[in-house]
Amino acid sequence: MELKGKTAIVTGGTSGIGFSTAQAFLEKGAKVVVVGRNAQRGENAVAELSKISADVVFYQGDTSDESSVKGLVDFAVEKFGSLDVMVNNAGIGIHGTVDELSADDWAKVIDINLNGVFYGTKYAAIQMKKQGKGGAIISTSSIEGVIGDPLIPSYCAAKGGVNQLAKSSALSLAKDGIRVNTVNPGYVDTPLVSVEAIGQELHDALVAMHPLGRFAKPEEIAHAIIFLAENEFITGTHLIVDGGYTAR
Repeated sequence: MELKGKTAIVTGGTSGIGFSTAQAFLEKGAKVVVVGRNAQRGENAVAELSKISADVVFYQGDTSDESSVKGLVDFAVEKFGSLDVMVNNAGIGIHGTVDELSADDWAKVIDINLNGVFYGTKYAAIQMKKQGKGGAIISTSSIEGVIGDPLIPSYCAAKGGVNQLAKSSALSLAKDGIRVNTVNPGYVDTPLVSVEAIGQELHDALVAMHPLGRFAKPEEIAHAIIFLAENEFITGTHLIVDGGYTAR
Protein backbone atom coordinates (compact mmCIF):
# COMPACT_ATOMS: atom_id res chain seq x y z
CA MET A 1 0.00 0.00 0.00
CA GLU A 2 1.29 3.42 -0.93
CA LEU A 3 0.68 5.38 2.27
CA LYS A 4 1.01 8.85 0.82
CA GLY A 5 -2.41 10.49 0.93
CA LYS A 6 -4.00 7.62 2.85
CA THR A 7 -5.86 8.09 6.14
CA ALA A 8 -4.76 6.24 9.28
CA ILE A 9 -6.33 6.12 12.72
CA VAL A 10 -4.00 5.43 15.65
CA THR A 11 -5.65 4.76 19.00
CA GLY A 12 -3.58 5.35 22.11
CA GLY A 13 -1.68 7.75 19.89
CA THR A 14 -0.66 10.44 22.36
CA SER A 15 2.42 8.69 23.75
CA GLY A 16 4.73 5.68 23.46
CA ILE A 17 4.19 3.27 20.58
CA GLY A 18 1.11 5.12 19.39
CA PHE A 19 2.83 8.49 19.16
CA SER A 20 5.80 6.98 17.29
CA THR A 21 3.37 5.21 14.95
CA ALA A 22 1.49 8.43 14.19
CA GLN A 23 4.83 10.08 13.52
CA ALA A 24 5.87 7.29 11.15
CA PHE A 25 2.63 7.51 9.15
CA LEU A 26 2.98 11.27 8.80
CA GLU A 27 6.55 10.86 7.59
CA LYS A 28 5.17 8.52 4.91
CA GLY A 29 2.78 11.25 3.75
CA ALA A 30 -0.37 9.82 5.36
CA LYS A 31 -3.11 11.75 7.13
CA VAL A 32 -3.52 10.73 10.75
CA VAL A 33 -6.22 10.80 13.42
CA VAL A 34 -4.63 10.48 16.86
CA VAL A 35 -6.96 9.07 19.50
CA GLY A 36 -6.78 9.38 23.26
CA ARG A 37 -8.87 10.01 26.37
CA ASN A 38 -6.99 13.03 27.68
CA ALA A 39 -7.64 16.24 25.76
CA GLN A 40 -4.53 18.08 26.96
CA ARG A 41 -2.23 15.18 26.04
CA GLY A 42 -3.96 14.99 22.69
CA GLU A 43 -3.45 18.67 21.97
CA ASN A 44 0.20 18.41 23.00
CA ALA A 45 0.74 15.39 20.75
CA VAL A 46 -0.85 17.07 17.73
CA ALA A 47 1.19 20.22 18.31
CA GLU A 48 4.36 18.15 18.16
CA LEU A 49 3.23 15.97 15.25
CA SER A 50 2.11 18.96 13.19
CA LYS A 51 5.78 19.90 12.85
CA ILE A 52 5.95 16.97 10.41
CA SER A 53 2.64 17.56 8.63
CA ALA A 54 -0.52 19.60 9.04
CA ASP A 55 -2.58 16.50 8.20
CA VAL A 56 -3.01 15.37 11.80
CA VAL A 57 -5.96 15.83 14.16
CA PHE A 58 -6.94 14.63 17.61
CA TYR A 59 -10.09 12.74 18.55
CA GLN A 60 -10.96 12.50 22.21
CA GLY A 61 -12.53 9.10 22.73
CA ASP A 62 -12.70 5.94 24.78
CA THR A 63 -11.99 2.77 22.81
CA SER A 64 -13.86 0.64 25.36
CA ASP A 65 -17.06 2.49 24.36
CA GLU A 66 -18.59 1.16 21.14
CA SER A 67 -20.37 4.41 20.26
CA SER A 68 -17.13 6.35 20.76
CA VAL A 69 -15.29 4.09 18.32
CA LYS A 70 -18.06 4.32 15.73
CA GLY A 71 -17.93 8.10 16.13
CA LEU A 72 -14.17 8.00 15.67
CA VAL A 73 -14.44 6.27 12.29
CA ASP A 74 -17.15 8.70 11.18
CA PHE A 75 -14.94 11.60 12.32
CA ALA A 76 -11.94 10.35 10.33
CA VAL A 77 -13.99 9.97 7.15
CA GLU A 78 -15.61 13.38 7.61
CA LYS A 79 -12.22 15.01 8.18
CA PHE A 80 -10.10 13.26 5.56
CA GLY A 81 -12.55 11.54 3.20
CA SER A 82 -11.71 7.88 3.81
CA LEU A 83 -10.22 5.32 6.17
CA ASP A 84 -7.39 3.20 4.85
CA VAL A 85 -5.47 2.01 7.94
CA MET A 86 -6.77 1.30 11.42
CA VAL A 87 -4.20 0.86 14.19
CA ASN A 88 -5.77 -0.52 17.36
CA ASN A 89 -3.06 0.40 19.84
CA ALA A 90 -4.76 1.62 23.03
CA GLY A 91 -4.18 -0.64 26.01
CA ILE A 92 -3.68 -0.89 29.76
CA GLY A 93 -2.23 -3.41 32.19
CA ILE A 94 -3.17 -4.28 35.77
CA HIS A 95 -1.06 -6.59 37.92
CA GLY A 96 -2.46 -9.38 40.07
CA THR A 97 -2.35 -13.17 39.95
CA VAL A 98 -5.53 -14.97 38.96
CA ASP A 99 -6.54 -15.50 42.60
CA GLU A 100 -5.81 -11.87 43.53
CA LEU A 101 -7.30 -9.98 40.57
CA SER A 102 -10.68 -8.37 41.17
CA ALA A 103 -13.53 -8.80 38.71
CA ASP A 104 -13.55 -5.03 38.14
CA ASP A 105 -9.86 -4.94 37.23
CA TRP A 106 -10.31 -7.96 34.96
CA ALA A 107 -13.17 -6.18 33.18
CA LYS A 108 -11.20 -2.93 32.76
CA VAL A 109 -8.38 -4.72 30.94
CA ILE A 110 -10.70 -6.79 28.76
CA ASP A 111 -12.84 -3.76 27.91
CA ILE A 112 -9.93 -1.73 26.59
CA ASN A 113 -7.44 -4.34 25.38
CA LEU A 114 -9.88 -6.75 23.72
CA ASN A 115 -13.33 -5.21 23.37
CA GLY A 116 -11.77 -1.97 22.13
CA VAL A 117 -9.88 -3.87 19.44
CA PHE A 118 -13.11 -5.62 18.43
CA TYR A 119 -14.92 -2.28 18.06
CA GLY A 120 -12.03 -0.78 16.10
CA THR A 121 -11.82 -3.79 13.81
CA LYS A 122 -15.59 -3.92 13.31
CA TYR A 123 -16.18 -0.30 12.39
CA ALA A 124 -13.01 0.00 10.33
CA ALA A 125 -14.08 -3.08 8.36
CA ILE A 126 -17.57 -1.68 7.77
CA GLN A 127 -16.13 1.58 6.43
CA MET A 128 -13.45 -0.12 4.33
CA LYS A 129 -16.00 -2.48 2.76
CA LYS A 130 -18.20 0.52 1.96
CA GLN A 131 -15.26 2.22 0.22
CA GLY A 132 -14.53 -0.93 -1.80
CA LYS A 133 -10.76 -0.47 -2.05
CA GLY A 134 -9.43 -2.68 0.72
CA GLY A 135 -7.40 -1.51 3.68
CA ALA A 136 -5.26 -2.60 6.59
CA ILE A 137 -6.20 -3.22 10.22
CA ILE A 138 -3.27 -3.65 12.59
CA SER A 139 -3.60 -4.28 16.31
CA THR A 140 -0.89 -3.94 18.91
CA SER A 141 -0.83 -7.26 20.73
CA SER A 142 2.09 -8.53 22.81
CA ILE A 143 4.39 -11.46 23.38
CA GLU A 144 2.15 -11.93 26.43
CA GLY A 145 -0.50 -13.09 23.98
CA VAL A 146 1.60 -16.14 23.13
CA ILE A 147 3.39 -16.83 26.43
CA GLY A 148 2.20 -16.83 30.02
CA ASP A 149 2.94 -14.36 32.79
CA PRO A 150 1.69 -15.14 36.30
CA LEU A 151 1.26 -11.50 37.28
CA ILE A 152 -0.93 -10.27 34.41
CA PRO A 153 -3.55 -12.93 33.57
CA SER A 154 -6.09 -10.41 32.28
CA TYR A 155 -3.50 -8.84 29.97
CA CYS A 156 -2.40 -12.25 28.66
CA ALA A 157 -6.01 -13.29 28.07
CA ALA A 158 -6.84 -10.05 26.26
CA LYS A 159 -3.78 -10.15 24.03
CA GLY A 160 -4.35 -13.82 23.22
CA GLY A 161 -7.85 -12.82 22.21
CA VAL A 162 -6.49 -10.01 20.03
CA ASN A 163 -4.33 -12.54 18.19
CA GLN A 164 -7.24 -14.86 17.47
CA LEU A 165 -9.59 -12.00 16.58
CA ALA A 166 -7.06 -10.90 13.95
CA LYS A 167 -6.84 -14.39 12.45
CA SER A 168 -10.60 -14.80 12.30
CA SER A 169 -11.14 -11.31 10.88
CA ALA A 170 -8.37 -11.80 8.31
CA LEU A 171 -10.20 -14.83 6.94
CA SER A 172 -13.61 -13.16 6.75
CA LEU A 173 -12.32 -9.90 5.25
CA ALA A 174 -9.76 -11.22 2.77
CA LYS A 175 -12.28 -11.30 -0.06
CA ASP A 176 -12.72 -7.55 0.42
CA GLY A 177 -8.99 -6.86 0.23
CA ILE A 178 -8.89 -5.92 3.91
CA ARG A 179 -5.82 -7.28 5.70
CA VAL A 180 -5.79 -7.88 9.44
CA ASN A 181 -2.59 -8.45 11.42
CA THR A 182 -1.01 -7.90 14.83
CA VAL A 183 2.34 -6.63 16.01
CA ASN A 184 3.51 -8.45 19.14
CA PRO A 185 6.22 -6.46 20.95
CA GLY A 186 8.40 -7.55 23.80
CA TYR A 187 9.13 -4.93 26.43
CA VAL A 188 9.36 -1.42 25.00
CA ASP A 189 11.48 1.40 26.41
CA THR A 190 8.77 3.65 27.84
CA PRO A 191 8.35 5.35 31.24
CA LEU A 192 6.24 2.37 32.38
CA VAL A 193 9.34 0.14 32.55
CA SER A 194 11.95 2.72 33.44
CA VAL A 195 14.31 2.23 36.37
CA GLU A 196 12.42 5.00 38.17
CA ALA A 197 9.09 3.20 37.72
CA ILE A 198 10.01 -0.41 38.49
CA GLY A 199 13.40 -0.27 40.24
CA GLN A 200 16.86 -1.25 39.07
CA GLU A 201 16.63 -4.94 39.95
CA LEU A 202 13.41 -5.67 38.04
CA HIS A 203 14.47 -3.44 35.15
CA ASP A 204 17.74 -5.33 34.74
CA ALA A 205 15.99 -8.70 35.02
CA LEU A 206 13.54 -7.80 32.26
CA VAL A 207 16.29 -6.51 30.00
CA ALA A 208 18.19 -9.78 30.51
CA MET A 209 15.21 -11.73 29.11
CA HIS A 210 15.84 -10.12 25.71
CA PRO A 211 18.82 -11.78 23.97
CA LEU A 212 19.60 -8.52 22.16
CA GLY A 213 20.24 -7.03 25.61
CA ARG A 214 17.81 -4.12 25.61
CA PHE A 215 14.16 -3.12 25.33
CA ALA A 216 12.66 -2.13 21.99
CA LYS A 217 12.49 1.51 21.03
CA PRO A 218 8.92 2.75 20.33
CA GLU A 219 9.95 3.68 16.79
CA GLU A 220 11.03 0.09 16.12
CA ILE A 221 7.50 -1.12 16.87
CA ALA A 222 6.11 1.71 14.75
CA HIS A 223 8.32 0.55 11.86
CA ALA A 224 6.82 -2.94 12.14
CA ILE A 225 3.31 -1.47 11.98
CA ILE A 226 4.25 0.52 8.88
CA PHE A 227 5.61 -2.67 7.28
CA LEU A 228 2.30 -4.46 7.83
CA ALA A 229 0.38 -1.49 6.44
CA GLU A 230 2.47 -1.36 3.29
CA ASN A 231 2.83 -5.07 2.46
CA GLU A 232 -0.31 -6.14 0.64
CA PHE A 233 0.32 -9.90 0.84
CA ILE A 234 0.42 -10.26 4.61
CA THR A 235 -2.76 -11.05 6.49
CA GLY A 236 -3.68 -13.12 9.53
CA THR A 237 -0.20 -13.05 10.99
CA HIS A 238 1.45 -11.98 14.23
CA LEU A 239 4.70 -10.08 13.74
CA ILE A 240 6.76 -10.69 16.88
CA VAL A 241 9.20 -7.87 17.61
CA ASP A 242 10.82 -8.92 20.86
CA GLY A 243 14.60 -8.89 20.61
CA GLY A 244 14.63 -12.70 20.75
CA TYR A 245 12.57 -12.99 23.97
CA THR A 246 10.31 -15.80 22.68
CA ALA A 247 13.10 -17.63 20.83
CA ARG A 248 14.29 -19.26 24.05
